[in-house]
Amino acid sequence: MESKTRRVLVFGTGISGISAAKLLESAGDIPVLYDGNCELKEEDIRAKLPDNSRAEICIGDLPQEKRKDLAFVVLSPGVPTDLPMVKELREAGIPISGEIELAYQNSRGDVLAITGTNGKTTTTSLLGAIMEYAKESSFIVGNIGIPYTEIVQKTREDSVTVAEISSFQLETIHEFHPRVSAILNITPDHLNRHHTMEEYIRVKELITQNQGTEDTCVLNYEDEVLREFGKTLRCRVIFFSSMHILEQGIYLEGENIVFNDGSKKLLICSTKELKLPGRHNHENVMAATAMALAYGISPKDIREVLRKFTAVEHRIEFVKEVRGVVYYNDSKGTNPDAAIKGIQAMDRPTLLIGGGYDKESSYEEWIQAFDGKVRYLVLIGQTREKIAKTARACGFTDIVLKDSLEDAVAFCAEHANPGDAVLLSPACASWGMFPNYEVRGRRFKELVQAL
Repeated sequence: MESKTRRVLVFGTGISGISAAKLLESAGDIPVLYDGNCELKEEDIRAKLPDNSRAEICIGDLPQEKRKDLAFVVLSPGVPTDLPMVKELREAGIPISGEIELAYQNSRGDVLAITGTNGKTTTTSLLGAIMEYAKESSFIVGNIGIPYTEIVQKTREDSVTVAEISSFQLETIHEFHPRVSAILNITPDHLNRHHTMEEYIRVKELITQNQGTEDTCVLNYEDEVLREFGKTLRCRVIFFSSMHILEQGIYLEGENIVFNDGSKKLLICSTKELKLPGRHNHENVMAATAMALAYGISPKDIREVLRKFTAVEHRIEFVKEVRGVVYYNDSKGTNPDAAIKGIQAMDRPTLLIGGGYDKESSYEEWIQAFDGKVRYLVLIGQTREKIAKTARACGFTDIVLKDSLEDAVAFCAEHANPGDAVLLSPACASWGMFPNYEVRGRRFKELVQAL
């Protein structure tokens, strides 16, 4: 007997939503693509779908007749789970999951999943590079820019999928079960979405909820919340540390990255061999290495990749040297803790460009981390006045307010001295000025290249 065709509501028409709709339709389901943004046009959304698509499209309002007979709802990551419409659908008894969950339930092979406030993209890219080198079939997906649903039909039983998972994506998992997971760190972020730090932590920790005794979770020993969380897990726990010598785990010993399994020590590599600067990057290397070792990849293969791997675009990325001034693109520094890593990586006087969309972050620790390095703090975007006020309260007064990134770069180019650095490390999201941090970073690089 043939299964009945299901109608599935896909909430959100961005990259994840379109990819989810394509996967559903390939399985014989009818996606109902919905977006509350009244300015969108149906023809533009339909142009992203296959020519023969049977998808229904609703913009602005979702009529009651479209809500009938829905098998389940797939939420895109950008859709808050506490929206009134989402609550109505849930109260109507309609199952709600996310694009990550949909992909997981339809894919084959193993998943290695990484979350945390900062370092996710670098760690995911590095672990993905290790898997590409060591395994015949591997994929890199998730918050890194490639929807998990996009590669599902290419997966095989021997595939390994490395996934960068955000807190937004973890809110809507049910069966999602990584063989190896990692939580890199937890610092305040996205509190406009999660409302409290306790809820943000709870959601991050969901990455382990389906892991059992055969699985592994890699955790940051320097994060007190994660150190305590590790004591509660059923799965094997591997800690990484940049500040402590561990009796068991992976750690920094002088300039060497060492793995201790509890009985013997294994030298992974020296930090001098790496092309990734800064302690935060050494932590990313340790996390990726621990995950690869837990999955059974040989130290030799891991070493081979570590020595060749270069920095991820938009993360403390060297752009150009102009008249003795070096320019760095750290557009991925979208919260204060990430931006702290950016300024800590600078070893010269710095003109720092910051500001953007307000995620209700506080900026005191970022300002305090300037440590005498910052000559000018050049602020743009929605948060510029808020950050300027915080900076003055912290005793930092060399502040310049500009209306655009173009104006900010022009000011820095005019006022930087040979031997200085100009660093775009906003401590804020890009929204309101740019669609995402990638577009912001690329625009910064264009402006620098034109100097």
